[in-house]
Amino acid sequence: MAEAHQAVAFQFTITPEGIDLQLSYQALNQIYLSGLRSWKKRVSRLRNSLIKGVYPASPSSWLFVAIGILATMYMQSDPSMGLITKIQQHLPLRYTTAMSVANDRLKQSALFDLFFQPLVRLLSSRKPLLYSYQSSLPHLPVPAIQDTVIRYLESVRPLLTDPEFKRMSDLANEFESNLGNRLQRYLKLKALWATNYSRVPGTVIPLCAAQCERMFNTTRTPGVETGNKHTHTQRVSASIQRGYSERVQDDNFGILLETVDLPVSKTMIYNISMSSPPRIPWAQMRKQYFSSGVNKRSLDTIERAAFFVTLDDEEQGMRGDDPEGNLDNYAKSLLHGKCYDRWFDKSFSVVIYKNGKSGLNAEHSWADAPTVAHLWEYTLATDAFQLGYTEDGHCKGDVEPSLPQPQRLAWNIPAEVQAQVSSSLAVAQALADDVDCHVFPFREFGKGRIKKCRISPDAFIQISLQLAYYRDRGGFCLTYEASMTRLFREGRTETVRSCSNDSCAFIKALESGETEEECRRLFELASERHQNLYRMAMTGAGIDRHLFCLYVVSKYLGVESPFLKEVLSEPWRLSTSQTPVQQMNLFDLKNHPDFISLGGGFGPVADDGYGVSYIIVGEDMVNFHVSSKHSCSQTDSHRFGVQISKAMQDIMALLSADPKTSSSSKGTDHPQSKKLQ
Repeated sequence: MAEAHQAVAFQFTITPEGIDLQLSYQALNQIYLSGLRSWKKRVSRLRNSLIKGVYPASPSSWLFVAIGILATMYMQSDPSMGLITKIQQHLPLRYTTAMSVANDRLKQSALFDLFFQPLVRLLSSRKPLLYSYQSSLPHLPVPAIQDTVIRYLESVRPLLTDPEFKRMSDLANEFESNLGNRLQRYLKLKALWATNYSRVPGTVIPLCAAQCERMFNTTRTPGVETGNKHTHTQRVSASIQRGYSERVQDDNFGILLETVDLPVSKTMIYNISMSSPPRIPWAQMRKQYFSSGVNKRSLDTIERAAFFVTLDDEEQGMRGDDPEGNLDNYAKSLLHGKCYDRWFDKSFSVVIYKNGKSGLNAEHSWADAPTVAHLWEYTLATDAFQLGYTEDGHCKGDVEPSLPQPQRLAWNIPAEVQAQVSSSLAVAQALADDVDCHVFPFREFGKGRIKKCRISPDAFIQISLQLAYYRDRGGFCLTYEASMTRLFREGRTETVRSCSNDSCAFIKALESGETEEECRRLFELASERHQNLYRMAMTGAGIDRHLFCLYVVSKYLGVESPFLKEVLSEPWRLSTSQTPVQQMNLFDLKNHPDFISLGGGFGPVADDGYGVSYIIVGEDMVNFHVSSKHSCSQTDSHRFGVQISKAMQDIMALLSADPKTSSSSKGTDHPQSKKLQ
């Protein structure tokens, strides 16, 4: 969290000799840069407001109102049909005798505006714009230190023995009563001037749209100590992987290439590949060899690009004699490719395979999964249902006859850089080869049947994952589930610690052969507990972001906290996330079930753990992405996938046996094909 040290830019102590003031010039510089960014955004927002108007009105409505007011003043007419006169009768009469005729007309015009403007807004029927609600969103509150400590201890209770829990409770209480309160004051100080104390540099529910600003032209750049994230305002090109760049926008953000032009243009690109080293060596090489000359110009072209495109020379997809195995390969390829054919630092890379299949690889620091998923959903729907293809597989439309030629990127790569590239590539490929990916569709039932049991689909899946892990590993673990905090300004994510006392009690009862009635009672408690944890995380009452911010402040203050150190070192052996489907109106799942995305995945957080991502597709399917490491003998992605499927079915069988829900929850499988296209 690069901005956390703003809270400790200065410290002072009172001594017998006077006030000892200590300034952190690095922190002060960060405060200056943060303030500069903030004011730039404010100016941009003001300009946006003037251009786009105030929702739901539009600029054209302003002109319409002005013309209407001037017309009624000129014709001396009363468009309110007497309503203005009746309102005037109830206005104060003071100074009325001194009013001129011009002032009377001005007052009538103002009253007309009050009457006519709502009508114009009603007629405009505008949908909310991207930033319509941005200024009305609340700031993320700083939770009370006592509440965070209590909730943390509750979350780890099922994972610790009695002596271990006693030790952790003592550490937590010591932290709360001493150092914790000091760190908390610094966080509250930052919250006074920051939009979000934890920020890293039908019915409409407003969500923060700040992440969308960084969608295009954003690149992460490495540093020796900390990395940086840059969003360039000069949106002039999209970079193509194989050694060439293509202009797809002009300096005024106008599109130069339409979709129909891209296949023709890509035939001009040759097979030239380049890789980048890992973080610290790459930061050193970048400073020494890529800060001037031809290397800098080529690197700037890529880093200022709207996004990155990889033309992969492989064929991928759910195809051939082993569609399930090929789906695993498809996911693994999108995750890391060959390691030298992706530019992982770009905000996102579109990967296009030899056989026409495509996918997205997104860098995580600029945004969270829902923002990327929103982009990809829109892309898939527009490509399939609006742009379309001819019968022979070409894009519909005419090719622009005068396309700008791709420009080959020039590089001067000395032997030292080549050696570092080879060394770093070997490390990256070893890491990539260790990832075990498994993707599978669960088609026995979906959210439709789960909801008929009066259970939250997310709670059902999360408790199923807990049961699957217990059966796979013989115990429980610290579990991460991603939740958003975009109900607040510049909100990112928060953690739902979905392994709770209630979920563990249910699983132990189920596995020990307790009665079905008792198991259903415990499951209901576990489900309610999970829903409450999720609501708390979304509404700013989560614990992990708060604890992490306290830890960062402690590092800048140069103080050690045994409690925070231990909290931040605990492994997340089960890391989970749901890929939301946000634009169902774009898809016709009944007639075209294979056009929606299969969701996204990620690698495991812990070396001996699992990464599980899932997407609830329509009413009758849940698609899972499971990852682990081959090097860990205790984990196996395919084995865990089997455990997930069995856990889902076992819990549904338990709930369906309940007389209160059995009549409504039982159903048949979805009639669609058993294969994903």
